[in-house]
Amino acid sequence: MMQYGHASATGHGASATGRAAAAGRWLAWMLALALVLFARPAAALTEDDFLPPEQAFVFSAAMADPATLVLNYRIAPEYYMYRERFGLSASPAQAVTLGEAAYPQGKVKYDPTFDKDMEVFYGTVAVRVPLSQGNGQPFTLTVTSQGCADAGLCYPPMDNTVQLMPVAGGYALAAGTASAPQGGGTFDSLLEAGDTRLADFIGGGGWLKTAGVFLLLGMLLAFTPCVLPMVPILSSIVLGGAQAQRPSRWRGLGLAAAYVFGMSVVYTALGVAAGLSGAGLAAWLQTPWILSLFAILLAVLALAMFGAFTFQMPAGLQARLSERSNRIPGGRVTGALVMGALSALIVGPCVAAPLAGALLYISQTGDVILGGAALFAMAWGMGIPLLLVGASAGTLLPRTGPWMESVKRVFGMLLLGTAWWMLIPVVPTWVQMLGWSFLAVVGAVMLRAFDALPAGSGAPRMFAKGLGLLLALAGAAWLIGALSGGRDVLAPLSHLAARAPAGGAVAAAGPAAVDKTRFVRVRSNAELDALLARSTQPVMLDFYADWCVSCREMEHFTFSDPTVAARMSQMLLVQADVTKNNADDRALLKRFRLFGPPGIMFFEPGGKLIEDIRVVGFQDARRFAGVLEQVADRSGAPGPAQAGS
Repeated sequence: MMQYGHASATGHGASATGRAAAAGRWLAWMLALALVLFARPAAALTEDDFLPPEQAFVFSAAMADPATLVLNYRIAPEYYMYRERFGLSASPAQAVTLGEAAYPQGKVKYDPTFDKDMEVFYGTVAVRVPLSQGNGQPFTLTVTSQGCADAGLCYPPMDNTVQLMPVAGGYALAAGTASAPQGGGTFDSLLEAGDTRLADFIGGGGWLKTAGVFLLLGMLLAFTPCVLPMVPILSSIVLGGAQAQRPSRWRGLGLAAAYVFGMSVVYTALGVAAGLSGAGLAAWLQTPWILSLFAILLAVLALAMFGAFTFQMPAGLQARLSERSNRIPGGRVTGALVMGALSALIVGPCVAAPLAGALLYISQTGDVILGGAALFAMAWGMGIPLLLVGASAGTLLPRTGPWMESVKRVFGMLLLGTAWWMLIPVVPTWVQMLGWSFLAVVGAVMLRAFDALPAGSGAPRMFAKGLGLLLALAGAAWLIGALSGGRDVLAPLSHLAARAPAGGAVAAAGPAAVDKTRFVRVRSNAELDALLARSTQPVMLDFYADWCVSCREMEHFTFSDPTVAARMSQMLLVQADVTKNNADDRALLKRFRLFGPPGIMFFEPGGKLIEDIRVVGFQDARRFAGVLEQVADRSGAPGPAQAGS
């Protein structure tokens, strides 16, 4: 059995009260360190450069009704704007009559720059501008404003423009004019937000609000295929220390907290480095040899869970460490912390909108403190389910005995599955299927699926046999699929179902299938520009990599949806494969402010980028179909029904 360090069985064991107190001190230490990381920026802000004006004063426009334009500013904390420095002008002037702008109540303060009391706005400001139609022409409204920082810097006057076009009863924003929600948005709206919106939120949300929202976003990311493999790794650490007794709740929680802390620190450091350098977060670490090394490590841990061998330190060193380990719940906390750090390097989360938003904020502003705090909070949010796994060890796991050995074998199989899952990006599909088939059959044998049920077997034994038979069937499906030419891990026999019953002809795959050959591959910005210049229909640019789990999710669950496939058929599909992460790949990612796949950009016919419509991270079919509909409306392209008529 694997030993991660445990209390000595001879008179050195600490009492339950002592273990609880030690666990409390350990958790309090990590909580204090986390608070220091969050509190430090308050003192460091005065040392950082001031925000650029577009980050300090985020502008947007919306129509309250056809006759009223609302100009919105989201002002960063410790920055303000002057009321009397606002100015409005229309071009051409005869196209509209501007009414008197209505301002909210501001705060009066003495301003040393102008040496007088001035009314200023903090937080958010919404200016309502009445519009009366002139000669019926479209027009451009130029909005002039000026703001300052409390620390003493005053920005020069800045201009923002709004394009408006006449409609019945007034005006509407022209296509391409950004419209942000009033009041900075709710948490529900942030769940639907893209990376650029989340980057703006970090800049204007404040410390506590940013940390709280990203903590919740991290909890949602915890249930993605990029994070779930950490559960068997952590479980093996908790179980590995269980030798003479069932792991206690404090013991499991302490090890889980150390694991999550190591994961969070490394993940935050990697994110900050990626944000500053503009490089992909995962691409550097998803090379075949690194993935192979970590997979071998997990396989070794799995074999230890099966009892194949025991990790033992020299007797003298083990005796000295054993006494110290009694003071720490769970023994080798350092080992859990190191495994958490390694997991963040290799099994870390895929690029999603919250991660991309934090990296984009860091790359734009250089504010590693606030951006890093958002990443740190998100990492702890992703770790909350892991903390629950650790804390439940004392109540959900059985007492020592045959059951404990069975549980360890189950987690050993999960570790083997995790190790194989990590190798998927670097092995052919048919090899993947054979590997899953082997693991499924081994799991079935371990569950005694092929043994006869003894007389009087209880429900647990019957349940285990049923689960084992299901694993055996799955293994057979993967094996048959691989040997018969199937190349879909999630649907290994789908190629057989597509064949006609006679004649050996292959039927059409149907509207749900997206032919990957329809994607035109580009390898550089020059190739992309040449293709866009010749385009006569909307263009969808998909960033893909072999090691990107969310990219495969998009292929299997989103692109294959009939509605999505029909709308994609009206577009020129382009794909940038950034698996190699070479200079051209990084240049493509940097051009569109992406830090890794998946990311999808859209262009109008002729190659003009639709800047306010982009997809970062996985999106389900319903949401993605809505995005494609927006692109079609913006580009004037026909919908699927129109195209087919």
